[in-house]
Amino acid sequence: MSEFLSEYGLFLAKILTIVVLIALLIRSSISSKSQARTTDQLEIKHLNKDYERMTQALMMHLISKKEFIKKLKSEKARKKKQKHAKRIFVLDFHGDIRATAVASLRQEITAVLSVATPEDEILLRLENGGGLVHEHGLAASQLERIRRKQIPLTIAVDKIAASGGYMMACVGNRIIAAPFAIIGSIGALLQVPNFHRLLDKHGIDFEQIKAGELKRTVTLFGINTDRDRELAKQQVEDIHQLFKEFIVRHRPHIDLSQTATGQHWHAIQAKELNLIDDLETSDDYLTEACKTADLYKVTYTIKKTFAARFLTRAQAVSNKIPGPF
Repeated sequence: MSEFLSEYGLFLAKILTIVVLIALLIRSSISSKSQARTTDQLEIKHLNKDYERMTQALMMHLISKKEFIKKLKSEKARKKKQKHAKRIFVLDFHGDIRATAVASLRQEITAVLSVATPEDEILLRLENGGGLVHEHGLAASQLERIRRKQIPLTIAVDKIAASGGYMMACVGNRIIAAPFAIIGSIGALLQVPNFHRLLDKHGIDFEQIKAGELKRTVTLFGINTDRDRELAKQQVEDIHQLFKEFIVRHRPHIDLSQTATGQHWHAIQAKELNLIDDLETSDDYLTEACKTADLYKVTYTIKKTFAARFLTRAQAVSNKIPGPF
C-alpha cells in the first residue's frame, strides 16, 4: 500500500511539473507577443478618399456601367482642377473616469501642431461623461495648446460632453452637437462610503495619524466629524469655482447662474443656454467639409500588453460608477 502511495505521489508530482512548465511557456509566449506589440504608432487617414469610395460603391449599383465610367472620368477631371487650400485634422476622444485617452490625445495634438497653420482647422469628436478632476483638467489643457497656436478648434459632440467632458468642450472656438446629446453637468461631486460602524461591530479599530489639518478630511474607515464634512464640502466648492472660472474664460457669454447647477441638458436645450453653438452631427459636418477641404484623421495608437488590455476592460466596468467630477 505504501509503495502504491509513493508511486501515486510521484505521478502527481510529474503531472504538476508538466502543468507548471506549460503555464510558464504560455506566459512567456504572451509576454513576448505583448512586447512585440508595444510599439506606438501614428496613423494618418485621408477621409476624403473614404467618402469617395463609399459614393462610388453605391453608384455602381444604381446606374449603368457606362454612366458610372462617365461620372468617374468627370469627377477625376474636376479633382485635377480643384485644389483644397484648407486642411481639417480630425481627432477622436472617448473618455472614461480617468480620461486615459489623454495619453494618445497629447501625442496627436503634438503631431498636428507641428504642421498645422491658422488657415487649417482641428475637429475633435468628443465623447466624455466626466470623471477625475486632474485627469480631465490635463485633457482640457491639451486642447488649450491648439487655441494658443490660433488654430480654429471645433468640438463635435454626438453623444455626451458632461462635467469634465464639458470642461474639454468649452475650450473649442465652436461646439456642435447632435440634438439629443447630453451637455452640461457643470458641478463637482465627492462620494465616500464609510465603514466605521461595520468595523466597530467586529471590534476592529482604525488609526489615522496625520500632520496638517487638511491632509485628510472625510475618511472611509474612521469617524467623520462635522468639521471633516465641512472641510470636504469646501474643497468640492473650490473645485466647482475653478470649473466655473475656466468656462467663463472660454465661453464668457454663458449665464452660470442658470447652467452651473450640476444639471445636464439635451443639446436642443443646451443651445438655448449658449452651452453649444449649433445642432449638427459630426457626420454632417465632415461630409459637407470634404467638399472644400482635405480631411485627415489622426490617430496615435498606444499598443498595450495583455495585462494592460485586461486592466482596461476592468476599468470599463468601473466606469459605470459615478465619478467625483
